This record gives sequence, structure tokens and C-alpha cells, in this order.
Amino acid sequence: MGRVVVDVMPKPEILDPQGKAVAGALPRLGFGQFASVRQGKRFELEVDGPVTEEILAAAREAGEHVLSNPVIEDVVAVYEDTQA
Repeated sequence: MGRVVVDVMPKPEILDPQGKAVAGALPRLGFGQFASVRQGKRFELEVDGPVTEEILAAAREAGEHVLSNPVIEDVVAVYEDTQA
């Protein structure tokens, strides 16, 4: 059994209130070295059998059409999770 990860992030021009809230909290908690935060989504898709190029292409297509809102989000990464 294999696993594919699809990472989705808000487009750069879209406001990210959750990321902004986290960015404001980090310095108060002793983590002042971070200039900004953007919060996204991670999807883990399990497949029967090995992860092939065809599976990765299908995962990217699913990410672009189903897992994300293409108006405000970008699929930034699609890869095999080798830790699975």
C-alpha cells in the first residue's frame, strides 16, 4: 500500500487570517524568529499497490479539481510519502 500527499496553500494574494493569528502568537510564545505564517491543507491519499507516475498525476489532478478551490488555492506539492 502506498500513500500520496497533496499540499494545498492559499494563493499569495489571498488573505490568510489563520496564518496571521499564528504569526501574532509565535513571538509571545518565544518563537520570534519567524517573519510570517501561511496555513494550508495536507491531504493523504492511500492507494493499493505502489505509487506510480500515473498515480501521482491523478493525485495532482484531484488536487487541482476536487481537493482545492482553484480560485483561492494552489496545489503546491504532490509526492509519495515514503514514511507510510
